[in-house]
Amino acid sequence: QVQFAESGGGLVQPGGSLRLSCAASGSIRSIDKMAWYRQAPGKQRVLVAVITNYDSGNYIDSVKGRFTIARDNAKNTLYLQMNSLKPEDTAVYYCNKAPARPDSDSWGPGTQVTVSS
Repeated sequence: QVQFAESGGGLVQPGGSLRLSCAASGSIRSIDKMAWYRQAPGKQRVLVAVITNYDSGNYIDSVKGRFTIARDNAKNTLYLQMNSLKPEDTAVYYCNKAPARPDSDSWGPGTQVTVSS
């Protein structure tokens, strides 16, 4: 099965921006729904944004207007542009298809995003 590897995280001040990338080990063209998830300290992993091959993306309310999800099927890559970052966005960010089983081998290591002054 396709596996994913995230990159682009880091430490950023509130109001800053980051662009996350997710490289797939195989083709994502046939995966209709691709998504970004995040897991904050002490909390469960949650879906943040999802994109299909036919729409521009859907988001949880807390990131609407600040985050933009995109996919490049030719490069087998998923992106998440994050603007106006807030401390509550601090989490490890993962990508995967949607839905994805919590015990699936497709999960990557994630990339840490820390928003702090």
